[in-house]
Amino acid sequence: MTSANVTWHEGVVGRAQRWQALGARGATIWFTGLPASGKSTIASALEARLISEGRSAYRLDGDNLRHGVCGDLGFSAEDRDENVRRTAEVARLFADSGTVAIVSVVSPFESGRNAARALHERDGLHFVEVFVNTPVEECMRRDPKGLYARAMAGRLTGMTGVDAPYEAPRSPDLELRGPCDVGEAVERVLTTLDPVRAV
Repeated sequence: MTSANVTWHEGVVGRAQRWQALGARGATIWFTGLPASGKSTIASALEARLISEGRSAYRLDGDNLRHGVCGDLGFSAEDRDENVRRTAEVARLFADSGTVAIVSVVSPFESGRNAARALHERDGLHFVEVFVNTPVEECMRRDPKGLYARAMAGRLTGMTGVDAPYEAPRSPDLELRGPCDVGEAVERVLTTLDPVRAV
């Protein structure tokens, strides 16, 4: 999607020069899974680990993005698609800059996740889809925000995993079956980054 009457303005510094100066390559790690599956917990731990290693990393959490970039969107299928599209565009910019973008978004539809991958692959950027595969029963037991309880009581509609669909990834780059140890999950995700952890 491109706005009318605009032209991409190439900068003086190219990606290769930028990454060489930073001593790091950018990438996007895209966590998907049901609400309360553990995506944000693992993403936060991964961000902390990369920062401790001296890597530039930034977590793009779905709820946080809805406080600003996606604050005008609701939870219809169309708005969910647009939420994923915007998130993918922001992640692509972070990855291009040499940062590891750590996305934690339910992203319930396969088409949206595939589009996010294609956007990165088009620009030669490393993209890793991580499916946090936690059973809905466990997600409902955790329910840290009380969303499942509200949905089951009929006070919330369109809840993914209750009355709205979640299309599980058929071939993710990495599948984490929950509940799982956060430290172990981080180590497994890091193995997918090995090709880009150094220039």
